[in-house]
Amino acid sequence: MSGFSPRILFLTLLGAGLALSQQWQTANALPGVDLQGLTAAQKATVLKILRSQGCTCGCSMKLAQCRIEDPACAYSTGLAGTVVDAVKQGKNEADAIAAANGSRWAHPEGTGKVLDDPITIPVAGSPVTGAANAPITIVEFSDFQCPYCIAATPEIQALLKAYPGQVKLIFKEYPLETHSQAFGAAAAALAAHKQGKFWAMHDAMFDHRDLSKPNLIAIAKTVGLDVPRFEKDMESKEVRDAIAKDVDDGERANVEGTPTIFINGQRYNGAIQLQFLKPLIDAELKRSSDGQVAKTVPVRPVANRSATAARSAAAFSAVK
Repeated sequence: MSGFSPRILFLTLLGAGLALSQQWQTANALPGVDLQGLTAAQKATVLKILRSQGCTCGCSMKLAQCRIEDPACAYSTGLAGTVVDAVKQGKNEADAIAAANGSRWAHPEGTGKVLDDPITIPVAGSPVTGAANAPITIVEFSDFQCPYCIAATPEIQALLKAYPGQVKLIFKEYPLETHSQAFGAAAAALAAHKQGKFWAMHDAMFDHRDLSKPNLIAIAKTVGLDVPRFEKDMESKEVRDAIAKDVDDGERANVEGTPTIFINGQRYNGAIQLQFLKPLIDAELKRSSDGQVAKTVPVRPVANRSATAARSAAAFSAVK
């Protein structure tokens, strides 16, 4: 058997990444965009618009690119649907763009606050790193296959290093249905947690793009896990239930995507970058030293309980 070549793997992954990044510029079909019923000319108009107009979710991508790289994005889905409907009604390119710009998807809803009012999030049993008595608690809802979570991870780690003893991080699983390997990775993380090695598995999985089960087992060996026990725990009802509970907690906290972080119970509505987080942490530390405690508010009811149930069912089946 030939030896493993990291160089070949790197080049393969690099080529796959480049192909994915360029696919949106030429793809004639996009996830969640229904082009049925359009003429060839209308399809060409729709695709031209989606390749040229930006998404409003804050991803800095064109609509077509966002549909491919983040198919769970509600904003690119809504804007694309508006464009399709407008073109189907006979509107020209300019009018279709105007219709999209006038839709609710062009104006993301928000509180206008960087930090929402604090809520209580159940965290018993969740993986935690940092001082137990740290005055700042960050709860992160994350997905190991999410590109935005991958980008946010070093920023959060830098924050922990910048505030040793003052900030602790609690991790909650929130695998998205659109990421085929996310549920298995969540199960792997919690299986590692049962052996006291969650954070080693966490770091290793965020360093990999292929989170298929064979790769997860290989990673488990690398971090020193008892692999037979790891595989058994991955399949266990206890782990599946823990994933479902985290997802349900996220739904109750109105988590809309990943990564979402809460700073002392307050949902953060900005870019997860150290330069933006530091002023907020400094302010929270000052408030803590002054003895000020923000009053928590009841969590808002889950908007769609059937969606939660469906996500939980998917979590159960995905780790089989």
